[in-house]
Amino acid sequence: MPAQGPRFDVRVDAQGYAWWYVDATSADGAHGLTIIAFIGSVFSPYYKLSGRKTPENHCAINVALTGPRGSAWAMTERPAHRVDRGTDHLVVGPSGLSWDGDTLVIEIRERSAPLPYPVRGTIRVSPAMIGTTAFALDPGGRHRWHPVAPRAQVEVAMTHPGVRWSGPGYFDSNFGDEPLEAGFDDWHWSRAHLKSDVAVLYEGRRRDGTPFDLALKFDAQGRWHDVVQPAPAALPRTGWLIKRATRADAGHRPRVVKTWIDAPFYARSALATRLFGEEVRAVHESLALGRFRSPIVQSMLPYRMPRAFW
Repeated sequence: MPAQGPRFDVRVDAQGYAWWYVDATSADGAHGLTIIAFIGSVFSPYYKLSGRKTPENHCAINVALTGPRGSAWAMTERPAHRVDRGTDHLVVGPSGLSWDGDTLVIEIRERSAPLPYPVRGTIRVSPAMIGTTAFALDPGGRHRWHPVAPRAQVEVAMTHPGVRWSGPGYFDSNFGDEPLEAGFDDWHWSRAHLKSDVAVLYEGRRRDGTPFDLALKFDAQGRWHDVVQPAPAALPRTGWLIKRATRADAGHRPRVVKTWIDAPFYARSALATRLFGEEVRAVHESLALGRFRSPIVQSMLPYRMPRAFW
């Protein structure tokens, strides 16, 4: 499916979702950032309880910032009357994303939870390449992934907490016509910037028990190439005992440098690994949707994902 840049006006029907994801690390590796803008927030207990009839009534911008000079987390869900979106912009409450054809500008004006401190700043994402293809993650095409900018330069200027840094980053988007947990039991994803290309590795198990995997390299023009999956490699479980798995060159043992997010059903980490003959730092995530479906986990979510009605 041909695609160019982000499109924030994509149609999202009942039961469905869309999200836009940015990650970045500082040049010295000390700081990390992820931002995810959701329509039909896939992890929202409120969306699930509503019967997922109106995705646009359950939108959020998630910010996760880590580093020695300041960390922050925010993810407040907001209703449809606080959402404005078009081809080149998505505004959710006081925060928003805008695309001018060259740069994605993200304005963050959020409040953390459960402790209510401000999370504010501006992030600029300048792609070095634009991915031209979206990929189906299941045979029916009900879940799709579009790597918008596999390689980008990211500038972070936060006033709360007061940190400024820049470094390499990544930008993609996902879309679905059914709840994420209806399609998958788990997945493991990672991306790594090689000298010339960007490697992206996807694998997991669908809800029907069938495995899936996707191993790609993107060149400097954003063109993709199928590659053979590297050898399986084990990682230590998270603090919540979530299983993590990845791939690496045969005979190499990847190392978890830092776990940025350690949640009951999800983990995002920085890895030191070797892929396609190169020593690299990779961003890695593991998602356990069987754990997410647990009533105990569902009861915990509102403490970290509050819902505003204004």
